[in-house]
Amino acid sequence: MNEMVRNTALFGLVAALIVLTGVMQSWNNALLILNMGLISAIMSLGVNLQWGFAGLFNVGIMGFVALGGLATVLVSMPPTYDAWSAGGVRVLAGLLTGAGVIVAAALVRARMAPSRRRALAIVVILVGGFFLYRWVFDPAVAAIEAVNPAGTGYLGGLNVCVDVEGKPCGWVILLAWPVGGILAAGAAWIIGKAALGLRSDYLAIATLGIAEIILAVLKNEDWLNRGVKNVSGLPRPVPYEVDLQADPGFVERAAGLGLDPATASGLYIKLAYAGLFAMVLIFILLLAQLALASPWGRMMRAIRDNEVAAEAMGKDVTRRHLQIFILGSAVCGIAGAMMTTLDGQFIPTSYQPLRYTFLIWVMVIVGGSGNNFGAVLGGFLIWFLWVQVEPIGLWLLQMATMPLAEGSALKAHLLESAAHMRLLTMGLILLLVLRFSPRGLIPER
Repeated sequence: MNEMVRNTALFGLVAALIVLTGVMQSWNNALLILNMGLISAIMSLGVNLQWGFAGLFNVGIMGFVALGGLATVLVSMPPTYDAWSAGGVRVLAGLLTGAGVIVAAALVRARMAPSRRRALAIVVILVGGFFLYRWVFDPAVAAIEAVNPAGTGYLGGLNVCVDVEGKPCGWVILLAWPVGGILAAGAAWIIGKAALGLRSDYLAIATLGIAEIILAVLKNEDWLNRGVKNVSGLPRPVPYEVDLQADPGFVERAAGLGLDPATASGLYIKLAYAGLFAMVLIFILLLAQLALASPWGRMMRAIRDNEVAAEAMGKDVTRRHLQIFILGSAVCGIAGAMMTTLDGQFIPTSYQPLRYTFLIWVMVIVGGSGNNFGAVLGGFLIWFLWVQVEPIGLWLLQMATMPLAEGSALKAHLLESAAHMRLLTMGLILLLVLRFSPRGLIPER
């Protein structure tokens, strides 16, 4: 079969599965799968940049996605003025103090010759600076978190724009998407500076550990994002359902399509999100394809295939690794901001390695590592299966256990096992692909 025809058929199959979901279940479910598939495809592209282009084994994807979610809070939520008055300036002073301590220690290390005096000076700066930082920072945090802890208890965001009804402007959250990429890129630069000189297995351990540190900060620093109290009610870049249902023109158009206003408003909102997400996916995919075909992309693949030979040709391997690591992480950060925008709330405890690291890796491997279109296909296909396998598995087990008597221990055990079908299926798919198509469904050319 021609390669183009085969690839088109694979994407057509995924589209048919989503349409079948709309016909058999509901179009709301189908569009929700489509939207999360678009976001998952963007995450897969980010990981494919790192692994498929450069062979960097990053298992800290979860941390970069969470930073993207944090960006939506920092950018789109209105500021808590009482909290700023209580300790906002002092928090900023504390953060600057901590940064200054680190910079001072780095300057001493760079400018003094290795000696006991240098070591002692660094220790004095770090220990003294730590206590100074806590002296400035801790009282401010306590004051901020004491301001209406049930409702706010944090500094809020930077969205000072309000609409005619006095609500925060929804379009501002779109600015959080590139900001999420910038936050993730900054974290990647710090991680890359520390870990990219390590072997691949050590890089994996370092990225996993730092992702857990990021999650620990987001769960415990209430002044920043309310911690485990969560931030809900994020502004939306699309209308609210109740507003559409109160619009006579929309109600008339919905009636013309044979839909009640409640159903039509839900479908409209999901289609609007799908349009926004699709534009971002197409833009990132286009850039990734241009990068892949450029001399820079050929150089990255040469470094991936043989670092020693590339270094012998005068290429700065560590610097190029840092570039691609930052770019891939930024893409994951953008996807994380988009996902939090869709959810309408930021929940730090929801970020789990199984969902935001393992599953993204399965998407890249199954779709085809090193092929951008393969990464996109894997994002859609694996997300569809992740959502649908459990209800399909329950239905199959119900059909299989129908001959068994009600109250049968075996029947009850099998039906309870349907909850594990998701993990079983992901492992089975991964094994089958690695056995029969080890380079993925759309392999690298």
